[in-house]
Amino acid sequence: MRLARRLALALSLPLAALSLGACGSGISLDEPIEGPTWRLVLLGDQPVAPGDDLMRNPQLQFDRSSGRLSGSGGCNRMNGSYTRTASQLRLGQIAATKMACADPARNALETQFFLALQATASYRLQGPGRMALLDGTGRTVAVFEAAR
Repeated sequence: MRLARRLALALSLPLAALSLGACGSGISLDEPIEGPTWRLVLLGDQPVAPGDDLMRNPQLQFDRSSGRLSGSGGCNRMNGSYTRTASQLRLGQIAATKMACADPARNALETQFFLALQATASYRLQGPGRMALLDGTGRTVAVFEAAR
């Protein structure tokens, strides 16, 4: 009987360790989103190709010390406030410049991007340098990659 218990214990410990290791994604919800410039790569389920002017691509940057966000919608610069608690992310009123966007497709992208930001209720880190914004139902509204 003792041999059977020892054998069962010896076999179960490695399996338990393997199971526990697979449970986590290795990404902490408390990992800061502040710091990097986040470049938009998906809006809803549509890929977003970078434009020629990298500074005018849709992007965000969060500043923890001021509680402010800044970035570009693709045509216009923007800024606003945000609060983050664990995975909840609330974006305050966003102000943007009102420059004309010569490319109608870029203008439509910017409009949809701003709507996605307004719908944001939480975020999820999807791996190193990748972040998704989610609406109140948990649907992904935008995906970003940290600019290199």
